[in-house]
Amino acid sequence: MLYTIDSFFYLFIKKLFIKTKGLISNCINLNKKSFLKSLFHNYILLLVPSHNSCSDGVIYMRRNKKERQRLLKETIEKTPFITDEELAEKFEVSIQTIRLDRLELSIPELRERIKHVAEQNLKDEVRSLPIDEVIGEIIDLNLDESAISIFEVKKEHVFSRNQIARGHHLFAQANSLAVAVIDDELALTKTANIRFTRQVKENERVVAKAKVKQIDHQKGRTFIEVNSFVGKELVFSGEFEMYRSKKHHKKEGTQDETSD
Repeated sequence: MLYTIDSFFYLFIKKLFIKTKGLISNCINLNKKSFLKSLFHNYILLLVPSHNSCSDGVIYMRRNKKERQRLLKETIEKTPFITDEELAEKFEVSIQTIRLDRLELSIPELRERIKHVAEQNLKDEVRSLPIDEVIGEIIDLNLDESAISIFEVKKEHVFSRNQIARGHHLFAQANSLAVAVIDDELALTKTANIRFTRQVKENERVVAKAKVKQIDHQKGRTFIEVNSFVGKELVFSGEFEMYRSKKHHKKEGTQDETSD
């Protein structure tokens, strides 16, 4: 069946009135101008579904390229470890668009940003093992105090049938961080009490945070707590008792702690 423009518009308005029946009943006490404004708002939303609406009645248009790139740069400066996937979701564009924006803004990819932050934040160098033997990227290190590493879960780290990360990778990240934080050339794991609190999936980013809780120089023991997170959610926790040399050069400005 063919419709003229007038008849099509009439049917459209009729259907629109039926769908906005509740709006009409609520607008009895409103003046004509307010009602027409609300009606026009709904008409625009139906014609252009890509517009975002809000309960306050304001139509939010998609950001233009210049504005998006400005906000993109600000976002990465505030959260340098954010992924392209997370940025694409945040700005409601494709991952390819985000990558092109980064190239135009000369913003490096995530791995390079992690290395850059690590170079700025690493106050000490790892003594207990070669840096390339640490599982994950160390981004912050204060020997005998605390350390942070980031581990990107890739295809080779998960079970093929369900894309869940193999547990030994999460343990290895935490264990190697517990070794790396010790200010000694000798650092070995004596005991570990660990808990997996949530499954980790492919493409998730695990941030492990190690904190030295106690050092016994006489017995050559260090007690370290490691908590690993995906976002703000705890996925792994562990307490590690580590061997270290009994002979230890005390770090300037620190005090010895001994267990009972």
